[in-house]
Amino acid sequence: MADSTSVRGAPDKVVGSAAEAVADLPDGASLAVGGFGLSGVPNVLISAIHARGTNGLRVVSNNCGAKESGLAVLLAAGRIARVTGSYIGANKEFARQYLSGELEVELIPQGTLAERLRAGGCGIPAFYTPAGVGTLVADGGLPWRYDGVGGVALASPPKEVRAFDGVDHVLEHGIRTDFALVRAARGDRHGNLVFRRSARNFNPLAAMAGRITVAEVEELVEPGALDPDTIHLPGVFVQRVVALTPEQAAEKQIEQRTVRG
Repeated sequence: MADSTSVRGAPDKVVGSAAEAVADLPDGASLAVGGFGLSGVPNVLISAIHARGTNGLRVVSNNCGAKESGLAVLLAAGRIARVTGSYIGANKEFARQYLSGELEVELIPQGTLAERLRAGGCGIPAFYTPAGVGTLVADGGLPWRYDGVGGVALASPPKEVRAFDGVDHVLEHGIRTDFALVRAARGDRHGNLVFRRSARNFNPLAAMAGRITVAEVEELVEPGALDPDTIHLPGVFVQRVVALTPEQAAEKQIEQRTVRG
């Protein structure tokens, strides 16, 4: 990995390739992944993990890929053991593996998932939220793993509930992962990142939660080129940067194509 120091004294975090950036990601690692649908998904890094053959991954992401891209590549190859997320969507393979008992799934309200990632990155071990009170989210019993014949092999445990100002709140724990993968529109050698429009979805939160965060950037710039007021994620949260080729940066899919009548 690159460990040279720039003229400003901060480390140069750029690595030579996506394969090099994930070369030390072990089997069974926990992995926070940015993106929402097909927007802002670190496809190049995910492909590098697929090529490496890493197995038993425990993934934290809003959804698990779509249209045979993103995390769906790892899912279809049987590389993912557990998913913590908030949306299954139209991913039929995700649903099949979950219902057949091949995949463990922890479904979380979307806002709670976002805050659990942010809390983990900020060093907050847990927090209370009213979201989920009075449901299986708080009471326990959500199917985490099915037995393949219609029964539940593993269910979620009940969570602590406490009243604040007369309103019940459920205790949720912050999330920290071994690695995090994100995609940014622009980034510098120090790891400062800028996300474009809707790609600024779960990417900053996932990056904060990772102990080792790897960012693939569509445009790599030199330190000082980014206006500090435009930076969405400071480099303190990023350990490795991969510069995409123009072809990789331009390769983007449309999940739902619509036209005006």
